[in-house]
Amino acid sequence: MRRFSLPLGLTLACLLAAPAVADPSLHISGSIAGPDGRWDYASWDAAHARVLVGHGSDVLVIDPVGGTTRAIGQIVGAHAALAIPGTDTLLVTSGKDASVRILNETSGAELARIAVDSDPDSAVIAPDGHTAYVMGGDSGVVTVIDLASRTVARRIALKAGLEAPVLASANLLAVNNEELSEVDLVDLAQGKSAGMIALPGCKGPSGMAYAPEAQLSLSVCRNGVAALVDMATQRLVQLLPIGEGPDTAIWDGAHGRFLVPCGRSGTLAIIRIDHGKATAETPIATETSARTAAYDPVSGQVFLPAARFHTGSADKHPPMVPGSFHLLVLSPAR
Repeated sequence: MRRFSLPLGLTLACLLAAPAVADPSLHISGSIAGPDGRWDYASWDAAHARVLVGHGSDVLVIDPVGGTTRAIGQIVGAHAALAIPGTDTLLVTSGKDASVRILNETSGAELARIAVDSDPDSAVIAPDGHTAYVMGGDSGVVTVIDLASRTVARRIALKAGLEAPVLASANLLAVNNEELSEVDLVDLAQGKSAGMIALPGCKGPSGMAYAPEAQLSLSVCRNGVAALVDMATQRLVQLLPIGEGPDTAIWDGAHGRFLVPCGRSGTLAIIRIDHGKATAETPIATETSARTAAYDPVSGQVFLPAARFHTGSADKHPPMVPGSFHLLVLSPAR
């Protein structure tokens, strides 16, 4: 995300393409308390079975089984916190000082600080753990980081307004452009722009996820829809209804669906695709303010940072109710 605004809630859009596993419904099964503070992206660390949350001045490391929460690092506006595959380290974007931090997830020690272009926001790490791609929201620059040497390998100039990216292939990066309402494409082999995909009807795309087998991406939009894009043909396929205030999208490969947190509606929208037809199902109520989420593909649980905020204030970002920050847990029916 490009700003620290009032956290929003959750909507779930799901895309189903010939699932091999029965599709479970989701319900609120509990919550895990954590320290107060504004937050941004959440992610799942599969190797350690932990939830990671960019949490303003630190990173929250949450063990959902033990119900414990630790705050690590000293960050200046944390946005993305991602586990680096094959290591015990995290990559964290520090938006207000134009840096990326590498932290030891266990000890919390800072192992490296890498200068990047202004407003580092969302990021994605290659599956082999060797390379990270960091989106500069204001600068419009993708900073490519060599994670072995912890140095900048390349800077790729795009356009200002970069939001969430996905790796559509080993050599193709796709990233939402919030300001231009398009998906910008990057040829990673050549290190340059590969054009764009217009998203008419989608305002301010933020969160994004990718279904590799179907070659479909989903960009969530601030006007209550999500844009389904065919990456093979590089065209917009369909606009799907979700909820208000979306900010993240997650691909649930086991059940063939996209999970899309959207905050003002505080719902979990479900959009299913069967034999090429997309259908919006009845949304599931969650909580307002839960605008980002992490997904554990093993348990099928969805984890959403949330809190309560004082109402009736003229402040654009009203204060948080003390002691209200928590991680909302959604679990599949058994």
